[in-house]
Amino acid sequence: MELSLVVIFWYGIVHAFGPDHLSAIADFSVGKNQRKTLLITFIFALGHGISLFVFAKLLESMEISQDLLAYGDIVSAGVIISMGLYILYMVGTKRIQLRKHIHENKEHIHIWYGKSHEHIEDSVAKTSSLTLGLLMGAGGVRGMLITLGAVNGGTVDFMMVGAFTLGVMLIFGAFGMVMLYVNQNLLGSLTNVRRTFTTVGVISIAVGTNILLG
Repeated sequence: MELSLVVIFWYGIVHAFGPDHLSAIADFSVGKNQRKTLLITFIFALGHGISLFVFAKLLESMEISQDLLAYGDIVSAGVIISMGLYILYMVGTKRIQLRKHIHENKEHIHIWYGKSHEHIEDSVAKTSSLTLGLLMGAGGVRGMLITLGAVNGGTVDFMMVGAFTLGVMLIFGAFGMVMLYVNQNLLGSLTNVRRTFTTVGVISIAVGTNILLG
C-alpha cells in the first residue's frame, strides 16, 4: 500500500506539470496579492485532485472507450481557451486597471477588472478557482486510470486522494510562487500589467488549442 501511495504521489507531481494546469493557475493568479495567489493555488489543486479521483472512482469498474475519455481533454481545453479569450477581451477593452498608493510607508499596487475601482470578492475568486479545478479534473482521468491499473489493483481510496492531491499541491504551490514574483516585481505599471495579461491570455489559448489538436 505504501508503494502505491508513493506512485500516486509522483503521478500527482508529473500530472501537475501539464501546461494546461499551469496556464489555469496563471490565468487566475496574475495580478493577485500574496494571500490570494496562494489561496487560489491551494483551492485549485484541491478541487482538481478531488474531481479527478471522483471521475476515476466512477469509471474504474466500467468499460470505457478511449474516445469517451478524450472528451475530458476537450472539457479541459475548452476551459483554458475560454479563460484566455476572457483575459484578452478584458485587456482589449481596457478593463484591467492599476492604482498605486502608500500605506504604512509601503507602496501598494491594486490591480482590478472593470472601468471603475471594484474588487472581485474573495468568495468569487475561491469559487471560480475551485470550479476550474473540478472541471479540469476530467482531463486527467485517462492517465489516472492507467496509473491505478498498475497499483493497488486499480482501486481508488481516500489515502490515494490525499497522496495525489499532495503531489499536485507541491508543484502548483511552487508555480504559485513564480506567479507571486511576477505580480510583485513585473507589474509596476499599467503597460506592464496589460502586456503580462496579454501574454498569459495568448499562452492559455495556445495551450488549449494544442490539446484539442493533439
